Amino acid sequence: MRGYSSIQTLARARAANHLRALPACRFPPSADLAGRSVELSRDIPTIFDAPLARHHKLIGRWAASREMSGSLYTRVEVRRLIERVFGDAVLAILETIELVDLRIAVLHSEEDGPPAIAIICESLGQIDLGWIETSDAPIPWRAAAYKALEQSLNRALPIFGYQDLFDEIAMYYWDGMTDDEAARQVLIDYHGADADDVDEQVLPSQMNARRPDWMVATNAAPAKRLPSSLRQRLATLRQAHASLGKLSPERNAWHFDFQMAHEYIPGIEECASLPPLTLVPFDHFARELDDVGRQGMEMGFMDIAGICPLPDADRIDDWFASLRIGAQFLMAAQAVIQFDPANP
Repeated sequence: MRGYSSIQTLARARAANHLRALPACRFPPSADLAGRSVELSRDIPTIFDAPLARHHKLIGRWAASREMSGSLYTRVEVRRLIERVFGDAVLAILETIELVDLRIAVLHSEEDGPPAIAIICESLGQIDLGWIETSDAPIPWRAAAYKALEQSLNRALPIFGYQDLFDEIAMYYWDGMTDDEAARQVLIDYHGADADDVDEQVLPSQMNARRPDWMVATNAAPAKRLPSSLRQRLATLRQAHASLGKLSPERNAWHFDFQMAHEYIPGIEECASLPPLTLVPFDHFARELDDVGRQGMEMGFMDIAGICPLPDADRIDDWFASLRIGAQFLMAAQAVIQFDPANP
């Protein structure tokens, strides 16, 4: 199950993240992090009969079209009803997603704009790649699956792949250089490395050589050489990816715009630009992942999967429609990871 919460809950989570010490061990995998909390807002104490907040009124107009009992409610009861109707609708769409832990946050604009709904990625570290990483299945099968995930998942999730990691490390160690000779010179000139010992340092070719064969895109088998079940799962993933890409940004729950997020989430500019998720296997790139993840573990990651302003109640149906399309895409990715190569 996936939860949803208000900007206050999000702010508390960010504050805790800012104070969290850098762990001594690995950039953790995302397994077993499913959230259970469901909450819309703590702006208004439910023990007082205070007016409804703007986002309650907006979502309330949407909820009223679904709750046709005709009963009269106090403001406290109305809040609870709005939260239940909205929460049930969200969880009905997201509850089968096991790939990542997602939270829906209803946000208030810092500049008195309309409310917005954000999708927050609560998972951190390497996505569990299942059979792709651990099985003895043929390399071309595993490479085809990994390539498809690496090329598509960033449409819905804040995630980085190997090339992103390599580019970060190139800037971190080699001043952006990506060939060995230029990297050696940077290590000598700017990092004080001894010319006789420089080959003991990590160089671009050595980092690339550590990739397992299933991470190399050129090893991927064409579709016609894949088992039928895997071929169908990859085709479904491509179709779902295309459907998500056709949504207009202003009506897409999974669209992320930093300037828009800045209007709704105070302090977001202090977070590291690195996403919280990666497809790079920790077992092969522990040092590099720890190095690039250090700032995020100290300051917080850019963990917004999407943010969508809601100027009127009619837009909420569009938001739910796009949420469902994105969920179908993530389920398609999940199906690829859950493929059983022993029963192709």
